[in-house]
Amino acid sequence: MSKIAVVYWSGTGNTEAMANAVLAGIGEAGGEGIMLTASEFDDSMMDSYDAIAFGCPSMGDEVLEESEFEPMFTACRPKLSDKKIALFGSYGWGDGEWMRNWEELCIADGAKLACDFVICNDAPNDAAVAACKALGASLV
Repeated sequence: MSKIAVVYWSGTGNTEAMANAVLAGIGEAGGEGIMLTASEFDDSMMDSYDAIAFGCPSMGDEVLEESEFEPMFTACRPKLSDKKIALFGSYGWGDGEWMRNWEELCIADGAKLACDFVICNDAPNDAAVAACKALGASLV
């Protein structure tokens, strides 16, 4: 059984709702998932999981959240090579540039993206929830 971490940061609850849907998709596909906030996860835990879903909303000028998520993720980057991951997050403005930049960074680090990233504007609607479940299933 695949052991998968869903690691996220959420300020408004939108990305947390997406993380819950990712976790549901993992379970529905037969995987074992655990949901952790960015402050509960660190690079020493990377090898404990077969795959990781990282979720972070767009902040400021379309960047990752800078106080908790970005430092945690930066510490994890050396362990991304050949790691199966997926990315998700919400935004309230812009066009998703932060996610495209994040994806490019992960590819450059050698991560194996299990699927296309999932983003949604504000709270996830039914289509975004379904996409998050499919993202979770793709990691199993």
